[in-house]
Amino acid sequence: MNATAFDTPFDEAERRAWAGRAAAYAGSFARLCAHTVPWLLDVAEVREGTRLLDVGTGPGGVAVAACGRGARVTAVDAEPGMAELAARAAPAAAVLRAALPRLPFADGAFDAVVGNFVLNHVGRPRAALGELRRVTRPGGRVAVTVWASPGGAGQALLGRAVAAAGVARPAHLPTLAPEEDFPRTPQGLTGLLNEARLTGAACELVGWDHRTTREEWWSGPAAGVATVGQILAGAPAAAVARIRAAFEALSEEFTARDGTLALPHVALLAWGTA
Repeated sequence: MNATAFDTPFDEAERRAWAGRAAAYAGSFARLCAHTVPWLLDVAEVREGTRLLDVGTGPGGVAVAACGRGARVTAVDAEPGMAELAARAAPAAAVLRAALPRLPFADGAFDAVVGNFVLNHVGRPRAALGELRRVTRPGGRVAVTVWASPGGAGQALLGRAVAAAGVARPAHLPTLAPEEDFPRTPQGLTGLLNEARLTGAACELVGWDHRTTREEWWSGPAAGVATVGQILAGAPAAAVARIRAAFEALSEEFTARDGTLALPHVALLAWGTA
C-alpha cells in the first residue's frame, strides 16, 4: 500500500526496506517465523469456519496453515511482492494489499485476527493493536507474536558479526519513537494488549532452535532483508567481507555435527479477547 497520513518515519523506512525483497525473505527468514504459526492459531482459537484475518501475511505461511484448518481466511500485506506470494501459496484465501494502522474492513468483521511478527515492523504498535481489535467481533480473539528482548543466542548471531567487523549501524536507519516503544517482555506485551482494551490478555515466552544452513542464514541479509541486510546494503565491499568472515567464525558455536546451524530463538506469543 502507498504511504498514508498515518505513516511515521519508521513505517516509511520499513516500506522502503521491504520493497522488492519478498522472494529473498521467503528463501531465508520465512521458515524461522513460521515456527510460531501453530501456536498463534491455537491461542486465536482458529478452527473450521473461523473468519480469520491474517495481518502482515508475508509469503502466506499463516494463511496456508489456517486454510488447512478449514478457516475462512483473509490475508493482507503492505508489500505487493509478499501479497503475490501469499496469493499463490494460499489460493483459498482472499489476499489484499493493506497496511496498519488502517485496515479496509468494517468493525467486527472477523472472528479472529492474528499478526505473526508484525508489531516489530510498525511505527505505532498501540494504534496497530487497536485496529486489530476494531476489526475483531466482540468475543473474538486477537493474537500476535513479537521477538523477545533479550532474545536467544541465535537471534544475536548476525548482529554480533556486524559488531565484530567494526561496522556501525547507519544513522539513516530509524528506530521506533521512544513514546511508541514497549518492553519486549511478557509483562510489556501484556500491558500493550491491555492498553488496546483486549480483555483477558496473556503472554507466553516461547523458544526453539531454528535449523538452517550458513548459506540460507546469510542469504537474507545479503539480499538486503531485515536491519542487518540494510547495514550490508550500505556498507563498502571490504566491510561486507569482514562481516561475512566474522559470521563464519561465530557460526562455529552453533554448528551441529551435520554442518547445519541450530540457532536458539525466543519470542513472545500474546492474545486477548475483543
